[in-house]
Amino acid sequence: MNKERVLITGGANGIGAAIARRCLADGLEPIVIDKAGGDIQADLANPDQTALALEQALKAGPITRLVNNVGIVVPASAETQTLEEMELAWSLNVRCAMQCMQALLPGMEEASFGRIVNISSRAALGKELRTAYAASKGGLISMTRVWALELGKYGVTANAIGPGPIRTELFDKANPPGHERTERIINAVPVQRVGTPEDVAQAASYFLDARSGFTTGQVLYVCGGMTVGVAGI
Repeated sequence: MNKERVLITGGANGIGAAIARRCLADGLEPIVIDKAGGDIQADLANPDQTALALEQALKAGPITRLVNNVGIVVPASAETQTLEEMELAWSLNVRCAMQCMQALLPGMEEASFGRIVNISSRAALGKELRTAYAASKGGLISMTRVWALELGKYGVTANAIGPGPIRTELFDKANPPGHERTERIINAVPVQRVGTPEDVAQAASYFLDARSGFTTGQVLYVCGGMTVGVAGI
């Protein structure tokens, strides 16, 4: 019996890799597209490479589960954030997600079933030095809500996860270990620890499950409680 496939962008490392491992444990077959490796190598910041990678992924048939995980952080103050950085963040964090959804949607519609999980960020609520990143991750949440409204009639759910501080290479690059600002972040987490990629994979597992069909358009902040008092009820 063939396993149901799930497409994961940026799944070679960090959160994406943890989600891929969890999908395997849940009986799904992860298909990873990543610049750094995985099943299909592609620079997802490039729309043409993204299209070719999606075409390759779909050669074996429809894919009805999608995790839009790939992303980039380009830390800078509001005064110094460049237009090129804004465009890169938007292309990788938002455009790629829409392109992947549109490629997989016909198969989801035909199956009357689909699960879309968008990896956003707690930074969408506001975080210093994150103009480009927060804007793109906030856009991903808004897009998730629109998809939930439009695609529900096809049996497709769309949800977002907003990780807080998660110990990954991307996190360490943007928040150098031992830096005063990084220590402030860790000390602000109510559960008194930084999260792990597996914490996020646990949330993704729920949203990807076939039994989760009545949950859509939601944002789950996996942040150790950091959004309490910040996010709206």
